[in-house]
Amino acid sequence: MPVYDGKELRIIGFLCNWCSYAGADTAGVGRFQQPTDLRIIKVPCSGRIDPLFILKAFQGGADGVLVSGCHPRDCHYAEGNYYARRRLELLKRFLPVTGIDPDRFEYTWVSASEAPRWQHVVQTFTDRIHKLGPSPLLAAPLTDAEMAKLQSQVEAGSGCGCHK
Repeated sequence: MPVYDGKELRIIGFLCNWCSYAGADTAGVGRFQQPTDLRIIKVPCSGRIDPLFILKAFQGGADGVLVSGCHPRDCHYAEGNYYARRRLELLKRFLPVTGIDPDRFEYTWVSASEAPRWQHVVQTFTDRIHKLGPSPLLAAPLTDAEMAKLQSQVEAGSGCGCHK
C-alpha cells in the first residue's frame, strides 16, 4: 500500500509468534493490501511483553505501538494473554502520565486464520496514527541495532507468568 502523503511513520508491532504473527504472515501470503509503516517484533507470547518495552519504543521515537496476541482462552501458553491484558490495560491508563497520547497505543487479539481481521486492525491503527501525526516526544527513530536489542530483550524476558 502506498505511503500516506509521502510520509512513513514509525509504528512498532509486538506480535505473538503463534497467532498474530502467523495471521500477519497469512495476510502477506494472501496479498492483502497493508500499510508499510508497521515494523514487527515477533515475541513468543504476548504475556512476555513488559510494558517497559512499549515505553522504550515510544522513547526511541515510535509514533505508535500495536500489541497483538492470541484470543483469550486460546493462548498457546495457557494464560499468557491474560497476563498481557492486565498489564497492557494498566499501561494504557498510565500513558497520559508519561505525556504519551493513549490513542498511540493499542492491543488486540488476532488468530493465525484471521488474515482479513489482521488487515483491518493494521489499517485502522495506521490511519489513526497518521491522523495524530508524528510523535511529539522524540525525532530520532530506533536504529536497527536498537531494534535488535529490543528484540533480544523480549526473547530473554522472564517473569511473564506464561511459562511455568
